[in-house]
Amino acid sequence: MSFFDSLFGQHKTTMIAPEDALPGRESPVLAAPRPHAVLGASVTGPYPPGTRVLYLAMGCFWGAEEIFWQLPGVVSTAVGYMGGTTPNPTYEEVCSARTGHTETAMVAYDPARVTEDELLRIFWERHDPTQGFRQGNDVGTQYRSAIYWTAPEQADAVRRTAERYAEVLDAKGYDPITTEMLPAAEAGPFYLAEDYHQQYLSPSKNPDGYRCHATTGVPYPDAA
Repeated sequence: MSFFDSLFGQHKTTMIAPEDALPGRESPVLAAPRPHAVLGASVTGPYPPGTRVLYLAMGCFWGAEEIFWQLPGVVSTAVGYMGGTTPNPTYEEVCSARTGHTETAMVAYDPARVTEDELLRIFWERHDPTQGFRQGNDVGTQYRSAIYWTAPEQADAVRRTAERYAEVLDAKGYDPITTEMLPAAEAGPFYLAEDYHQQYLSPSKNPDGYRCHATTGVPYPDAA
């Protein structure tokens, strides 16, 4: 992924206008997802009662998904494309910067076991939310930082934690946070990525595969 972006990334840092986006297709690229390769759960639900879903984009979705499936209280995860225009895009189309999507991890979790604040602390700390259309050497609109929420409690936590982390980053001399923060309903559908992307870094697939965690190194203020 990073090699591709090092060659072509400089041409992919402008958001495509909706009217110029690729047409996409009616059928999903992953119509029948397998059970989660690590957790064994369905990646599309139904989930246990009380489960909430949060969509988090923080660079390469392989590494993002791996971080969250390891957390106690996480019910399931999946990777896909969100925040764009093209219906049912392919990975190649998203990488062309002509769909408007960002690589996104879906996190389904039990809020009685892991809170929104805990999830978002990890989100803020494990990538650099000030880099705009890139994460480290991964360059393009599909690598932009984003949070798409599905519940009012999540919206409150997103705004609160973003404000707190922005203050800490500002004190350390960082640029403002560029994270896109929207209700999932406004961001548009979450389109599941192709099968080989799902749980890409799991022990049964590519445990030594590529990870991008271009962090600031600045801890969230509630961290120990």
